[in-house]
Amino acid sequence: MHKFCYALLIVMCFSACDEKAVFHEYKSLPNYWERDSAVVFNIEELDSIEKYNLFITLRNTNDYDYSNLFVISELQFPNGKTISDTLEYEMARPDGSWLGTGFGDLKENKLWYKEAFRFSESGMYQIRLKQAMRRNGSVNAIQQLEGIEDVGIRIEKINEYNGSEE
Repeated sequence: MHKFCYALLIVMCFSACDEKAVFHEYKSLPNYWERDSAVVFNIEELDSIEKYNLFITLRNTNDYDYSNLFVISELQFPNGKTISDTLEYEMARPDGSWLGTGFGDLKENKLWYKEAFRFSESGMYQIRLKQAMRRNGSVNAIQQLEGIEDVGIRIEKINEYNGSEE
């Protein structure tokens, strides 16, 4: 009986956590993330009055050879204005163990992208993500980054009454 209650509790926690998301989409990569290949997400019109937290979500395996990850993001507004950012994320602890959640070889990471963002214009937004990794001491980019299986965008609505996520 305890095992059943425990399993039910886990399922309820996972499903309750995902209720916050107004958008969450993953794109699977082939065997590697090509340097010049952007992962593109089209965001349909969201409430322009509400604020949202935006996250980059990743799934990596033990084939990922680095402790960090550099990403270049481009957020394009419906009017054509684009905001570009170069982002760095830690992927592993100093002892080499992976950050993120999951069992076995696959780890899932939820990485901050934009906090309290307002989709102020009506229309479709586009988010483009590219990897920008280099080996230590090299000026040349890594052309085919292995170990990143999926790249995603997650958008969560913020509850204005108490500042927390719904």
